[in-house]
Amino acid sequence: MATTRLNPAAPLAAIDMGSNSFRLEVAQVQHGRYRRLAYLKETVRLGAGLDANGMLTEQAQQRGLDCLARFSQRLAGFDTRQVRAVATQTLREAKNRNAFLERAQPVLGHPIEVITGREEARLIFAGVAFLQPSNTPRMVVDIGGRSTEMILGRARTPHRAESFQVGSVSLSLRWFGDGRFTPQAFRDAQVAAGAELEEALAPFAPAHWKESLGSSGTVGAVSDILLASGVTDGRITPEALRWLIEQCLAAGHIDRVQLPGLRDDRRAVIGGGLSILYTLATHFGIQSLQPAKGALRQGVIVELHERLQALGQPGGRDLRDATVATLQRRFDVDRAQAARVAAVAETLYRGALPDAAPERLHELQWACALHEIGLMVSHHDHHRHSAYLMGHADAAGFSQSQQRRLAELLLAQRGGLRKVEESLADEDFAWQALALRLAVIKCHARGEVDANSLALAARGMQARLLFDSDWAASHPRTLHLLREEAQAWQRQGTLGLVLAS
Repeated sequence: MATTRLNPAAPLAAIDMGSNSFRLEVAQVQHGRYRRLAYLKETVRLGAGLDANGMLTEQAQQRGLDCLARFSQRLAGFDTRQVRAVATQTLREAKNRNAFLERAQPVLGHPIEVITGREEARLIFAGVAFLQPSNTPRMVVDIGGRSTEMILGRARTPHRAESFQVGSVSLSLRWFGDGRFTPQAFRDAQVAAGAELEEALAPFAPAHWKESLGSSGTVGAVSDILLASGVTDGRITPEALRWLIEQCLAAGHIDRVQLPGLRDDRRAVIGGGLSILYTLATHFGIQSLQPAKGALRQGVIVELHERLQALGQPGGRDLRDATVATLQRRFDVDRAQAARVAAVAETLYRGALPDAAPERLHELQWACALHEIGLMVSHHDHHRHSAYLMGHADAAGFSQSQQRRLAELLLAQRGGLRKVEESLADEDFAWQALALRLAVIKCHARGEVDANSLALAARGMQARLLFDSDWAASHPRTLHLLREEAQAWQRQGTLGLVLAS
């Protein structure tokens, strides 16, 4: 339950659960400036723990849980609203990710969101653009453990963001798994990287950018080696990459590579990282790649700060509100009807749960705004189409977890409740679903409605829907639908709905 409003200038924390490393950053954003307060990094190699069946091994899960337990100690005293934890490619792939998250979230003490590849790319750009602002058209690349993100943008606006399933961990395991460096292994790794990145050749061609920046681990590790070895001032060039590959070939094995600036935690993945970097440099015409100051975790903190700012302003809107408006236009939503449903649902929800968390109210508002997007596909079972579209659309600002929750709400808007029975075990979801369903019934005639003619009160897990007898007499069809709704909830058993005039 929400209590006091949180100051956006308070310390905020981001946890980046990457495929190679887990990172925790604590920072403040105030007066347009970013100030890091703490930074922790552990090499977890979660991505190396995916077995041939796409399952995270117990050993990999335990490494992740142990790390999160240590992060949790550092976050003691933090309000959940001050923390955002995001997971990337390995947990996008893992078939048992839900089981892992059920164990991981209590250990961390905060929710963990799995984000899409494009959302990861957008947040990376947000971090780079805030810490390293420029009006020059730029390309940002981020080579992670199991994915590589590429973003085109200018100032703080990303124009194109893509994610490709090739990373330093996955490529190293495939082509350098025995620790040996051979010319053939490098050639094969570069061909594999090129095959994955080939579709980006036209949209990310040099004509679309004037400067290139590299974010996060692989680029930082290679830049450190080149600087410490006196090869460059930290810039990454095709010539410098060829030199570094030659040093690996001369050593012949990971264990024999002796290079200034090479950290032990990067040794096992240097082969795959170099192969991707060299492929990017040669295929995309990158003559000089500069290490960037920002990364995913900074983007998470900047966006968390902006969300808190929006919450503190009357009518404040964050990126997700803009995304919802875009989806309404794309799917030609009847916005007047959506607004009517939202007004009724919000009145009912606030009446039942006056202290509900603002994020839950926002989710209900977004569900109301998008509950009819499925009509673009078909009028028949449009709630199912709405749920599918919400669950699979590119939705900037939303995590996969939140998109799935919204999709479940859209599925729950009408019809039987058995199809969302598992989600209804979550008390917050059950009240959201009830408010949405009642609002859809109230507005079923698609005309003007009085949002205050119905009131909802909560007593434990029983809901009382209040209305006066005059309203009931003048709306017999709506009353009939409401009685059927009460019976549906009685059959389901999570909430009791009582009609009281």
